[in-house]
Amino acid sequence: MTTDSIISRVWSFCNTLRDDGVGYGDYLEQLTFLIFLKMADEYSKPPHNRDVGVPRNYQWDQLRPLKGAELEVKYIDTLQHLAGASGMLGQIFLKAQNKIQDPAKLARLIEMVDDTNWTLLDADTKGDIYEGILEKNAEDTKSGAGQYFTPRALIKAMVACVRPEPEKTIADPACGTGGFFLAAYDHLVSQHHLDRDQKKFLKHETFWGNEIVPSTRRLCLMNLFLHNIGEIDGDSLVSSTDALVADSGKRFDYVLANPPFGKKSSMTFTNEQGEEEKDDLTYNRQDFWTTTSNKQLNFLQQINTMLKTTGKAAVVLPDNVLFEGGAGETVRKKLLETTDLHTILRLPTGIFYANGVKANVLFFDARPASKEATTKEVWYYDYRTNIHHTLKRKPMRYEDLEAFITCYHPENRHQRSETWDEANDPDGRWRKFSYEELIAREKTSLDIFWLKDKSLADLENLPEPEILADEIIDNIEAGLESFRSVLQSLN
Repeated sequence: MTTDSIISRVWSFCNTLRDDGVGYGDYLEQLTFLIFLKMADEYSKPPHNRDVGVPRNYQWDQLRPLKGAELEVKYIDTLQHLAGASGMLGQIFLKAQNKIQDPAKLARLIEMVDDTNWTLLDADTKGDIYEGILEKNAEDTKSGAGQYFTPRALIKAMVACVRPEPEKTIADPACGTGGFFLAAYDHLVSQHHLDRDQKKFLKHETFWGNEIVPSTRRLCLMNLFLHNIGEIDGDSLVSSTDALVADSGKRFDYVLANPPFGKKSSMTFTNEQGEEEKDDLTYNRQDFWTTTSNKQLNFLQQINTMLKTTGKAAVVLPDNVLFEGGAGETVRKKLLETTDLHTILRLPTGIFYANGVKANVLFFDARPASKEATTKEVWYYDYRTNIHHTLKRKPMRYEDLEAFITCYHPENRHQRSETWDEANDPDGRWRKFSYEELIAREKTSLDIFWLKDKSLADLENLPEPEILADEIIDNIEAGLESFRSVLQSLN
């Protein structure tokens, strides 16, 4: 079968199952289970002849010929048994359930997977199929999957700025479906002529992640594997532990991340009356600058801990991290003092699948301990004021961020120039502020704006009605989220 015909079949069957109420996420999970079993079967045969750990009674050829109720029973039994396996196999099938209630459609899906030799497909083809469904799943706002999916254009731009190098480690403490890993992988393959040892390191030792949600971790592992990262019979590259609980002791060259949205970490428990309650989690870590239940501030502190003294980080964080008092002020001061926080990219609304999110990308480099503040100046790029994006009508593209990448000067960021009043930056989006200016601001606020909103002064500059309506909805959603945060803090 041709690549196009395979992609067409995968998508057409997805639409068929959606008519039965099976969402993109459930379809993607079932597809993951079946493709993994089929690839395990292919690896067990020549020229591979590998035992990937699937017991004989639960291998692909035991499932393939069955129909009806017999197939359904065998499939459920297979999922339950493999969930207890070790390594990547067990992580793929952890808490696996059958979401396809019609055995006839399950049989057709098995037939579709069986018709393709997946190990012969190139990584780009397998990856395109899987990434396409991941994005569709993120678009389904009811599923909540969007919080695990960072816009790929933004990820690609962040990687282009950081420019990871071969034989260096890359980590993400909340890796979702693995978007940052895949973009870094693509960059390393396309920008470097890797030798044999470098390719081996890239496949087995470059990427390390944490993801506490089993279904999301499963999708991440399969996404990486289909992109030729990791081994089908190897250990999991993604840990199920909460990265915030303790310092693992591992240190990395790069951390690229977009921690989950929501200000507080919490756990649900049942009280003596049998009612469910939520308890805010604080992490008492000696390596943290301060103790707080604010999830975003904790992830920022965790990322600082994870970096080698020569490490670099690029992390997406919401606006409250830039201006919130208390623990937020402490974290910002320590970040400026102990790391080189050199760049902040202000992001527009309308680019995330979660509504009302106002976020930024913080770029900072770790440095050895010093008596003087490590940050000397912070460069800002305002890609929010007078910028209008929506997910469907006007999504943000990589090309939209190329002006920022040029200003960032990835080749040598120490050779930047403040071009905000010159021809190559006519809107004046690129400015720098000294450490002294920032530390003197109230609460050491890093929430800085200098451009005027043109739509407030000139009605001719208003965006299209559809985009304006989307922005109004985004702002209302952001306001509601703020009120929910206040309510949570009062309870």
